[in-house]
Amino acid sequence: MRKDYNLEKRKYVIGGFIAIIAVIYVCRLFGLQIQDDKYKDYADNNAFLRKTVYPSRGMIYDRNDSLVVYNQPAYDVMMIPRDVHDFDTIDFCRTLSITPEEFDARISAMKNSASYSSYTPQTLITHLSAKDYGKLQEKLYRYPGFFIQKRILREYAYDAAANVLGNIREVSESDIKRDDYYKAGDYCGDLGIEKSFDKFLRGIKGNEILIRDARGRIRGRFEDGARDIAPVSGKDLKLSLDIKLQEYAESLMVNKIGAVVAIEPATGEILAMVSSPTYSPKLLVGRERGKNYRELVNDHYKPLFDRALMGAYPPGSTFKPSQGLIFLEEGIVNLSTAYPCYHGFINGRLRVGCHGHGSPIPLKPALQTSCNAYFCWGFKAMIDNKRSKYGNSANAFEVWKKHLVSLGYGYPLGVDLPAEGRGFIPNAKFYNKIYGENHWSANTIISVAIGQGEILATPLQIANLCATVANRGWFITPHVVKEIQDTVIDEQYRTQRHPTISAEHFNDIAEGMRMAVTGGTCRLANLPDIEVCGKTGTAQNPHGKDHSAFIGFAPYQNPRIAVCVYVENAGFGATYGVPIGSLVIEKYLKGYISPERKYLEERMLNSNTIIYSGVKKH
Repeated sequence: MRKDYNLEKRKYVIGGFIAIIAVIYVCRLFGLQIQDDKYKDYADNNAFLRKTVYPSRGMIYDRNDSLVVYNQPAYDVMMIPRDVHDFDTIDFCRTLSITPEEFDARISAMKNSASYSSYTPQTLITHLSAKDYGKLQEKLYRYPGFFIQKRILREYAYDAAANVLGNIREVSESDIKRDDYYKAGDYCGDLGIEKSFDKFLRGIKGNEILIRDARGRIRGRFEDGARDIAPVSGKDLKLSLDIKLQEYAESLMVNKIGAVVAIEPATGEILAMVSSPTYSPKLLVGRERGKNYRELVNDHYKPLFDRALMGAYPPGSTFKPSQGLIFLEEGIVNLSTAYPCYHGFINGRLRVGCHGHGSPIPLKPALQTSCNAYFCWGFKAMIDNKRSKYGNSANAFEVWKKHLVSLGYGYPLGVDLPAEGRGFIPNAKFYNKIYGENHWSANTIISVAIGQGEILATPLQIANLCATVANRGWFITPHVVKEIQDTVIDEQYRTQRHPTISAEHFNDIAEGMRMAVTGGTCRLANLPDIEVCGKTGTAQNPHGKDHSAFIGFAPYQNPRIAVCVYVENAGFGATYGVPIGSLVIEKYLKGYISPERKYLEERMLNSNTIIYSGVKKH
């Protein structure tokens, strides 16, 4: 019989198909049983309920061990959608004090979330009140698939320092992608210390495994809790803030726009950091957080904007001590070099005004009287001297700028808070671009000599300069966290930084600032029992009334506090900056305000400069 080769071929084809199908099945079974945990998870979810146990967040104390931020219990209503059966929605909503429409909206938002899964716990309602928690706990058996998750809320012992402390909020999808610690419904630090030290404060989450019966009801802990993981509490923080001084400084800045920064010079520890207008930290806690946050965002006075840390202001005459240091270091002047002042700096058609005082005038009296002309002439001598070691104006300007950067201007200092501003110190390229190369001189940009023009600085940077003078030539990066439980703070907050200015010149600047208090523009800061050094600043404002500024430190020898005050639209530095700064110094060093200065305190507490800001609050 003749062999049929077509049938022979079909046998191999059919066998091949069977082999391919068998391989596909084996691969699929391997994937399902070995590689893919999804179905195992589904099976586990039928038998177990895994509950996250959240740790207690670290507490926050001030430098004197006063408790500032602590925790209180809070409760979230959770649901596992696949376990939810028919229930009385009206009764459920009534128990939780919400409307059926709000319930539907929450369910819809939950299902639209990128992290939604019908097999895993989803957050329905956050921050349940203790009263509603009690009502729901009694009826929870009526609502299969629902359970209560215990959490913590922040509680504040003082109604102060909101800009420093920050707050906590529910994590966003970007937070979850950035850090695998977070899951949907978790909370993280938002703004201030809560944000920058979140990894220390948040602790380590625990886990609890509960057994379900065939109907999904909880029957107890799996293996009597042997597989449970206990949470680890977050680390406590001790701040450098003196919370009482913070409260006092905030009270002096009520109805004013601006900032106060106080630093302990020897350590770089920030004693107070006020941004005004401010807000109560209690507003950003609980179920009203979202509503309150929107109101703060829309507030025309921008209370969420930290002016102490991020505000970029012309420093005005508080900039003059840095100019004196540069001129001395570069040999532009010595202590006997005197410049004329004819009620200002007059050079050709250029005039920069100044108030009346003796003329000609050397450096220390120039600081004492805040002479504009002296610092304009010194700047011109440095920038425009063609025979100098610099070669040309641009090179001289770069040397000038590098000294300022070493003093802490122009770049973030590195404070341990988020979103620090950098201010602005221009370079030669900046002016070359505007005026053309070799087409500008000191006269073109003379206003920068007195802290105006393009010069911008944050109140923190200005306070740091004051601390550097107080230390006679060094500073430690300013910081607000003094101690972290069982942890050493970063080395940069323990290490001295030395500017490019010789230490010997700082004594002369400090003496000039002392003269400003004893017989110059800072007389209101003169305390009979404390040697205060200071410098006023009146920063011109093209958009309205001038800004009032002040820097000061005390005592003259072995200083314990350095202060910067900046009040927008408040006029002369002596009108608001000096009184507020001197009151902060006196309060910190003595603990009280002398009876003979109570009138000054009362005036600052009750004064209102916000009306001159041009901002209308609606």
